[in-house]
Amino acid sequence: MQVSVESTGSLERKMEIQIPAAQIEKAIDERLIKMSRTVRLNGFRPGKVPVKVVRQQFGDQIRQEVLGDVMQSSFAEAVGQQKLAPASSPKIEPIELQSGLDLKYRAIFEIFPDIQLKGIEGLAVNKPSVEVTTGDIDAMIENLRKQRPNFVAVDREARDTDQVTVDFVGTVDAVEFEGGKAENTPIVLGSGRMLPDFEAGLKGARAGENKTIAVKFPDNYQAANLAGKTAAFAIKIQKVEEHRLPDLDAEFCKQFGVEQGGIEQLRKEVEENMRHELAATVRGRLKQQLFDALLAANPIDVPKVLVEDQIRSMQLDFGRRIGAREASQVPPATQFQDSAQKRVSIGLLISEAVKLAGLTVDRAKVQEKLADVAQNYPDPELVIKAYRENTQLRGQLEASVLEEQAVDWLLERAKISEQPATFKEVMNFGA
Repeated sequence: MQVSVESTGSLERKMEIQIPAAQIEKAIDERLIKMSRTVRLNGFRPGKVPVKVVRQQFGDQIRQEVLGDVMQSSFAEAVGQQKLAPASSPKIEPIELQSGLDLKYRAIFEIFPDIQLKGIEGLAVNKPSVEVTTGDIDAMIENLRKQRPNFVAVDREARDTDQVTVDFVGTVDAVEFEGGKAENTPIVLGSGRMLPDFEAGLKGARAGENKTIAVKFPDNYQAANLAGKTAAFAIKIQKVEEHRLPDLDAEFCKQFGVEQGGIEQLRKEVEENMRHELAATVRGRLKQQLFDALLAANPIDVPKVLVEDQIRSMQLDFGRRIGAREASQVPPATQFQDSAQKRVSIGLLISEAVKLAGLTVDRAKVQEKLADVAQNYPDPELVIKAYRENTQLRGQLEASVLEEQAVDWLLERAKISEQPATFKEVMNFGA
């Protein structure tokens, strides 16, 4: 086998490979002989079909199969000889496939960058020094009360925070449109659930009234047939209810899963959750600073193919989150370019840190991570079973744990400065 390699970019390589014709013909003959022992053809007993007949019937097919297998195996052997690490499968361009001549083909691919981690000793990161105080717990309990308001009917004009229940029919140019009609629909004024003109038109309304509101749809409204148009909504006000916070009693506690222990038990569980979320947020900030510092100290070129794969993954994830049904609903690739490039770069640097530190997956931490993930679902045992039986899910979980181990290893070598902060500042609580 003859191999030549040309650099066509910082990471792109063009490799030409030549395989002797005799090697190809030998592989074809061996496969034909093997096939003659199993193929069934009319007029011949099983295992007694002459190789010449098999060649006449299946020669072209066998040749194509052999060429494909040889190109695959020879490429793997060639990159091993050249000590190259391809970042993806190659693009194969045939040069010579004619029978009786040496097989020649060109493989174009990108390689992983050669990374020598620098500056990992003393990476500067700031850690918020923060505790959950009694006042923070009080504020969180008050926030929970606001999430579970009671609405009491009132005989007055509607205002912000009131819940107004309405029937409505919308028309554009006196024609009803899809989705423009509803009955007994509760709307909390000031919540932003409806278009601004709609909510504004309900302020000052009283139960039993009928009114018509003109509503302007935004130019970028998701329903193209309504974008930029003004609709007339005929509305009947069924009732106006005042927003009142619930009492801190046993019934309120039950709404958050606390059946016994009352408000004291609720406070304990709220504090535990707050501490858990605070720890996760502080950890996230440390990681982000660490990654930024690592990138600054180790600027690297990344394979375009990996960035493109990451962009597609981010687009799919975005589409799932917004419930997109068409590709046109997902932002173009250019909007994900910088984020994808950064993610790939960080992934490569963390992989290098794993090698440098000699890390292997900590199985105990994998089990802890799995239990933590599973507890967010109604049936944790079913989730644990799914992860254990699904190779892809298990691999993603292990990769996540290994990354965290690498982060711990880097943080041990970082220069961490603690800065006083409050729970509200760190969690952006109340903003």
